[in-house]
Amino acid sequence: MDEILTRSWKQVEQVIAAALSEDFAHCDVTTEAVIPPDLDGRASILVKAGGTLAGIEVARAVFQHIDSELRVGVLIQDGARVRSGDIAATVTGKVASILRAERTALNFLCHLSGIATETAQYVEAVRGLKAKITDTRKTTPGMRMLEKYAVRMGGGSSHRLHLGDWVLIKDNHWVALRSLGTGVKEAIELVRQSSSLKVEIEVGNIGEAVEALDAGADIIMLDNMAVGEMKKMVELARGRTVIEASGGITLDNVRQVAETGVDLISIGAITHSAKALDLSLELETGH
Repeated sequence: MDEILTRSWKQVEQVIAAALSEDFAHCDVTTEAVIPPDLDGRASILVKAGGTLAGIEVARAVFQHIDSELRVGVLIQDGARVRSGDIAATVTGKVASILRAERTALNFLCHLSGIATETAQYVEAVRGLKAKITDTRKTTPGMRMLEKYAVRMGGGSSHRLHLGDWVLIKDNHWVALRSLGTGVKEAIELVRQSSSLKVEIEVGNIGEAVEALDAGADIIMLDNMAVGEMKKMVELARGRTVIEASGGITLDNVRQVAETGVDLISIGAITHSAKALDLSLELETGH
C-alpha cells in the first residue's frame, strides 16, 4: 500500500463500510439460517488468472471490519505479478464472518487487480520510452482513490485526482470561452491572475497546440491527434512544456504514440473498462 492511499485510509474505510452496508452484511439470512455461529474455518484467496495484484489490504480491512478476530495472512503484496494457482491470502476464524465478508472483499480485490493488470500491460508496451502511462477522472463514483491506487500498483501514474488539483481547460470550456471572445492567451492570463496552479490546455490540432505553447501552458493535451501531428508538436515544443497524448489510445497503438516523444499518455480505459481479475475464496472447515 502506497503513501497516498495510507494518508487517505479514513476515506477508504468509509467506502468499505458503504459497500458492506449495501450488501446487508449485517443481515446475511443464508449464513444465519444454516451456519453454526461457533464453526471455525480457514479460507484461501485463490488467483485463477495471471495478472497484477491490487487491493489485498482493502480485502483484509473488509474481513476485519466484519469481525476483528478474523486473522488475515497476506501472502502476496499489491503490485506483484500473480499466476493462476497462487494463494494471495488466507483468512482464519468464524466461518459465518468469513462468508459475510467474502463477496465484498472479492469485489474490491478483483476490480482493483483488473485495473492494475490492465495498466501493467500498457506500461510494458511502452517500456524503454520516456512516456508515462497515466489515468484520468473516468472512475467509478466513490472509488476514485482506490482505482487510482490500483493504477499505481500497475506501474502507472496519477493524473488529476479531482477538479481542484490543477486547471485543465477542455473542449466544453472552450465552447463557453469562445462565445465570450476569449482565446487561449486570455484564458491562461485569467488563471494566472487568480491562481498559482499549473495550467493544462486540451487542443485538437497543431494550430491550437502552438497557440497554447506560445501562451505558456504548463501541459498541452493532444486530444485524438494523429501520430504524425503528435510528433511534430513534440519537435515544436522542444522541452518547453509537458506534452500529453489522449484519446483513442489502445494497446495496439500505444507504443507508436509513445515513440513520438510525448511525456504523458492518459488512458481512461485502464479504469473504466478494465476486466476484473479472476480470484475466488475457497473455504475449509476441517470437518
